[in-house]
Amino acid sequence: MQVLEAVVIKFNRALDFLAGVILAFTAILIVSNILGRALLGRSILGTYEMVGFLTAAVVGLALSRCALENGHIAVGFIVEKFPPGAQKIINLVISIPAMAFLALVAYNLFAYGSRVAVTGEVSPTTQIIFYPFIYVVAFGFLALALTVFFNLLRQFVGGERI
Repeated sequence: MQVLEAVVIKFNRALDFLAGVILAFTAILIVSNILGRALLGRSILGTYEMVGFLTAAVVGLALSRCALENGHIAVGFIVEKFPPGAQKIINLVISIPAMAFLALVAYNLFAYGSRVAVTGEVSPTTQIIFYPFIYVVAFGFLALALTVFFNLLRQFVGGERI
């Protein structure tokens, strides 16, 4: 269980680091666009589109680390009042549908990305192929589903959540 925990933690940190790099690039792009417009009278073509794609990638990649560290909004303060056995049952009842939903979201995003790739759809302004961004978000949801599964597994096999 400790080896699995180490792998999950490193994997989520890597995804979070990549999200941070993309977020930094997004900030540089925005500042460059503002400075270009203010100083040179020219903006970077497609900044709005690129920022949208990059932001989607950031959110998708950062989701699983947030779940790993319990950084999401939860009603845990209510569940904490129940006995440990009831807490496990409540967590099981919530986590299994959540995993199924997240896996379904990932599957549908991968399928949508494949359809966009086959049709050759591109962004309207800059003609950027955007199916890779759809795949990144789908991968983020898959990682989130696996993290929810790991947290559930940890509670039932290895003790408390991380």
